[in-house]
Amino acid sequence: MPPPSDAEYFNLGDFTLQSGFTLRDARLAYKTYGTLNSDKTNVIVYPTWYSGWHTDNEWLIGADKALNPDEWFIIVPNMIGNGLSTSPSNTPAPYDRARFPAVTFYDQVEAQYKLVTEKFGISSIALVTGWSMGAGQTYQWAVSHPEMVQRAAPFCGSSITAPHNKVFLESLVAALTADAVWNDGDYAPDVLPIKGLRAFARVYSGWGYSQAFYWEEAWRDLGFTSFDDFLYGFWENFFRDGRDPNNLITMIGTWHSGNVGNTPGFDGDVEAALRSIRCPLLAMPAEKDLYFPPEDEQWATQFIASGEVRVIPGIWGHFAGGGVNPADTAFIDAGIRDLLAKPGYLPQN
Repeated sequence: MPPPSDAEYFNLGDFTLQSGFTLRDARLAYKTYGTLNSDKTNVIVYPTWYSGWHTDNEWLIGADKALNPDEWFIIVPNMIGNGLSTSPSNTPAPYDRARFPAVTFYDQVEAQYKLVTEKFGISSIALVTGWSMGAGQTYQWAVSHPEMVQRAAPFCGSSITAPHNKVFLESLVAALTADAVWNDGDYAPDVLPIKGLRAFARVYSGWGYSQAFYWEEAWRDLGFTSFDDFLYGFWENFFRDGRDPNNLITMIGTWHSGNVGNTPGFDGDVEAALRSIRCPLLAMPAEKDLYFPPEDEQWATQFIASGEVRVIPGIWGHFAGGGVNPADTAFIDAGIRDLLAKPGYLPQN
């Protein structure tokens, strides 16, 4: 499947990253849903997740959902590195392909901040929400721009990438780059490192869903007819379907370095950064998520004055937040609906 072609683009110009490198003529791809009201108060920001495009967020948007475009103006920015926004796959030398500089969650949010403020003239955001790396960006928004964010609802993600999570990420990099075709990231555009991508997908298959998911053969609910059918038809198909390997590596770098404590002014102190969050924050981790277990969010929320944790029950692991299981989707939607019904943080309060 080719990447979606319906994105709009915001020119970031020469965009300097935390690393000190500058992406010249950078662009941020985005899609909006709904209409911005006259006083610009109905704004929701809903960032994308690892390897996802804006279309992959649409399962949580609809007239029957809390993210109702008849009521809200929903902005879905595509992460830098995902192939639509400025990425290794579409950047000219000297930052092309494997030479693309490191991008942090802070960088992602600063690019989105420019979009929100310069393109739309928005000064207040009713809600920031997102799954997985989208949750990491949600935490980052609440720390980077507490004056703007009224509410935050990260689900199946975290404010800091845990050591065990990094083990998973490093195994993905090792699997992909072991393919000789990888060639230090300079593989021919029409000859992808297929062996590496297959190994990458197989590593991912052991983490995305829980042990109980596999015991109960819940993949049958997704239309797969056997264990192997699921491994090939779901996992391999996803990562071999329009996802560029250099882009995958860049986004892993963003994920691996995740830590709101690295926001300027906090000197690496994640607890201080979390204490700076002013808005009500509802974290919704999944009960059996192997990347982001509930304990991580319970730890983080103790430092947030108006923080709450609601654990998504069930066996779907990390993909409880992926829109594939109706019961989990209903749980997340209900949490967001409850949060939107409550007063949000406003600077004048």
